[in-house]
Amino acid sequence: MVNENPNLEELNDPPVLEKALQAEPSVSVHPIVSIHPSVSIHPSTSAHPSSSVHPSTSAQPGGLNHPSSSCQELSVIKLSKRRWAVVLVFSCYSMCNAFQWIQYSSINNIFMHFYGVSAFAIDWLSMCYMLTYIPLLLPVAWLLEKFGLRTIALTGSALNCLGAWVKLGSLKPHLFPVTVLGQVICSVAQVFILGMPSRIASVWFGANEVSTACSVAVFGNQLGIAIGFLVPPILVPNIKDQDQLAYHISIMFYIIGGVATLLFILVIIVFKEKPKHPPSRAQSLSYALASSDASYFSSIVRLFKNLNFVLLVITYGLNAGAFYALSTLLNRMVILHYPGEEVNAGRIGLTIVIAGMLGAVISGIWLDKSKTYKETTLVVYIMTLVGMVVYTFTLSLGHLWVVFLTAGTLGFFMTGYLPLGFEFAVELTYPESEGMSSGLLNVSAQVFGIIFTISQGQIIDSYGTMPGNIFLCVFLSLGAALTGELGSEGKMRFRLFWGPGHQQF
Repeated sequence: MVNENPNLEELNDPPVLEKALQAEPSVSVHPIVSIHPSVSIHPSTSAHPSSSVHPSTSAQPGGLNHPSSSCQELSVIKLSKRRWAVVLVFSCYSMCNAFQWIQYSSINNIFMHFYGVSAFAIDWLSMCYMLTYIPLLLPVAWLLEKFGLRTIALTGSALNCLGAWVKLGSLKPHLFPVTVLGQVICSVAQVFILGMPSRIASVWFGANEVSTACSVAVFGNQLGIAIGFLVPPILVPNIKDQDQLAYHISIMFYIIGGVATLLFILVIIVFKEKPKHPPSRAQSLSYALASSDASYFSSIVRLFKNLNFVLLVITYGLNAGAFYALSTLLNRMVILHYPGEEVNAGRIGLTIVIAGMLGAVISGIWLDKSKTYKETTLVVYIMTLVGMVVYTFTLSLGHLWVVFLTAGTLGFFMTGYLPLGFEFAVELTYPESEGMSSGLLNVSAQVFGIIFTISQGQIIDSYGTMPGNIFLCVFLSLGAALTGELGSEGKMRFRLFWGPGHQQF
């Protein structure tokens, strides 16, 4: 690929690149690499575990920053001990935010009774998370590039904390609008959270740890959903007395408010912009490059010219949207077949997410070792479809243990697919910013999540749970078929390789 930008002559000059890379003679630049001012270099999806390039730092017209010290910076490769604290704190406040997403839907019938509203109104307390994300993706992505990790982390955790405390003002049946306001604030916080895992992994972790670190970061969000299924039915029993019900709801709101406040304080103390020393050779190269604003519109245009990425956006949205709908409507579906089993409905949701967390960790470790993105994605997608079909036809059998088993199998693949989709997207779109590719995946998930939740909810109300679940099976079948059409990811790579033996085309 020919670089036609005259401002990049300094970067394209072989002596400059040779000087920048002299700390690692075994690294070679692939002949088709083109350094574009709006293109960022990603470390997490390399053909070889140690060949990685950072996504968030763009190659800039200004060339190397402080050339006299670049070689010294490039020679110091060191993993920071703080990296695990950073990803753990992020994972925890992501968990807190995810808990607040599902805390209403997991006891849908109880909140319907307390506020005197319809099931559809309670469903919107979940769907507002999906709706808010869509218009705010690009502004928050710009803020992430402009102000960095620490600022975005502080903003996300602060909004999460604020929303939790606002909900404490909604402990009367006529104050439903206040709880909606608190939930909307938490949904805005979510926008500052969802795009962070791959960025934290690429900035703080070594090349062999990136996919695992990304899975750990996503793990917190899934754990929050799991706790959101388990805890609300225990803390808020299905009782008729409004005052007693308000008391139990207040306990839940106070707990989550206290946890959110503690996590905000920990973010202030623990979260740093980046480690003192780069964690990988590719990161050390990015440290030596100047940074400036990314060209988001041109990046989006390039992404949507990538047919494989467009297919992945659709397939990821279908899978994640089905998960969102299933999570939101689970309480309603279980209660229809097993009246009075609110606690077990929550435990079924817990089983789905816990199994999915295990699947997410396994897929992250597997990708770090194998780099078989398409093959793994296709197998997981097909198994998700199989799990959904089995769950659909066993939900009404009258045996809760069967539902636990089939729901857990479904969750292992459906939820385990989520971080896998992020990693595959970065692999397909390299060297575009991973924040942009993962953000567009999330937009697709939110759009399909809203469509599926509304549609399946109406089908369940009119025809029952089986037709509603068959509705999801149809779209998961479509997603599996489209996943099979994805081309080889190697054709899209513009990366640094460890020697000619690891080049892929």
